[in-house]
This record gives sequence, structure tokens and C-alpha cells, in this order.
Amino acid sequence: MKQLVYLLDDDASVRDLVGFTLDMNGIECRSFANAADFFAALETEQPPAALIDIMLPDANGIDVLCRVKAKYPNVFCILLSALGQEIDKVKGLNAGADDYIAKPFGVLELCARVNVALRKSKKGTLTRGELALDPDSMTITLSGKVLDLNNKEYQLLSYLMENAGKVLTREALLNDVWGYDGGETRTLDNHIARLRKLGVENIETVFGVGYKLRV
Repeated sequence: MKQLVYLLDDDASVRDLVGFTLDMNGIECRSFANAADFFAALETEQPPAALIDIMLPDANGIDVLCRVKAKYPNVFCILLSALGQEIDKVKGLNAGADDYIAKPFGVLELCARVNVALRKSKKGTLTRGELALDPDSMTITLSGKVLDLNNKEYQLLSYLMENAGKVLTREALLNDVWGYDGGETRTLDNHIARLRKLGVENIETVFGVGYKLRV
């Protein structure tokens, strides 16, 4: 399965060149000509890395970068820009960019930097909208902020994230998270209420059945 990279650039020739280069190196590239379409795609799926042009028709690339890092901190962001002076690079890196590539760039260098980004991206991180689960540190963040979860809350939310979009019965949740079948479901309901109180608002109650994490 190819690794995924997003490219935000209003120049069609750049989109074609980068897309072709990455595809030839086994990397899937989804291209966007404007920030609105780029953010709409991020709401559905977050790639390990994103290439962001600074000069855009509907936004400033630095502002786009800041917004991405605020909501999806695990996305490795590489700025692309015709502004290649040292001060421009420093400004971009200080704003939160993980890397900075000045135009015009060589395709071999671009591909090498993207591969570095993919290697550095957190392995095993699971993202669902504004939620991100890091199994190594056993933490879940919401919009970049670590949630204060006890062990069962972590296990429950992890299970919901792993099965996002699916309707999960109360019996399945109790069995897979708590390890028992049937019985009292108040504990489950209390844990769901706690997660919602912490800001996880996309847990949907499926009346008479169980719960579903909307994606």
C-alpha cells in the first residue's frame, strides 16, 4: 500500500510534476489547487505528510500551516516557496514547518525530503478527524491537546477510533473493552458521558443498539 502525501499548490505544472515524481517512487500524491479543498480533504483523512505552497489564491501558506499544525499536529508539513532567502526559511520554520523547500527544486531532492518526512512521521499513529492516537505513548489528542484519560477511557476511545464509522453494540463494547458479556451497561454509558465531557462530541448514540464514532 502506497504512503499518502497531500500537495497544496495553485500551479498546475507543479502539481503534475510532483504528482508524477512521487507516483514513480511509490508514493500516492493527492493534489489540491486551493486551501478550501485541502482542508475539506483533511477532515476526512490525514496523511503522514503535506506539501504546502506559501503563495495561494485563497490563503497564505503560513496561515494554512499554522491551522494544520493546530488541528493535526502529527502531519509532517513541508513548505514550498519561491521565497528562498534565509529569512523566509526561518520564518516558515519558526511558524511550525517541519521542512522548507525553495522553488525551483530538483525532483530527486523533493522525493528524498518527502521520504524523510514519511520516515519521521509517527508510526502507528491513528487519526480520526481531530482525534489522534499514539500507541507508543498511550495518549490520545483532540485538536492537538492531550486528553486526560484513565485506562478504561483510553481503551474505549481507542476501540471506537479503530472501528470509526461502524455501529458497535453495547455487548461488543463490554466484551472487547471490559472483557465480559452482557450485564450492567451503566459503566459503559458513564464512560461515554465522560468522553463527551472531555470534548469528544462525535460519539453518536444508536438507540437500542450501542454507539458509533462519526468520521
